[in-house]
Amino acid sequence: MTAGALAWKDGRAVGRDEVHYRARAFGPDAKPLNLLIVNISAMGLMARCDTDYAVGERLRITLPIVGVVVAEIRWALGGRLGCQLDYPIALSDYYDLLAVMAR
Repeated sequence: MTAGALAWKDGRAVGRDEVHYRARAFGPDAKPLNLLIVNISAMGLMARCDTDYAVGERLRITLPIVGVVVAEIRWALGGRLGCQLDYPIALSDYYDLLAVMAR
């Protein structure tokens, strides 16, 4: 089997759901910012942002249903951020959150 025939897996324990949702957030400097959330799971999200932030910085993100969540930036590249939530979203709330974000 060639290396090109192998499936690629990114190592996430939880899959992500594709969304297109504009959210308000506050950066580590307490300044408001706009995010475009591209995908989300109960444990993290990926968003587009016009402001550059460093790995390890924290954001406060307002989400429907669950309110404000705190997330640590795990990677940042070309206007995109990968974040891990401090606390996972309860699955019962997560499905309601997805229903709102998918509208």
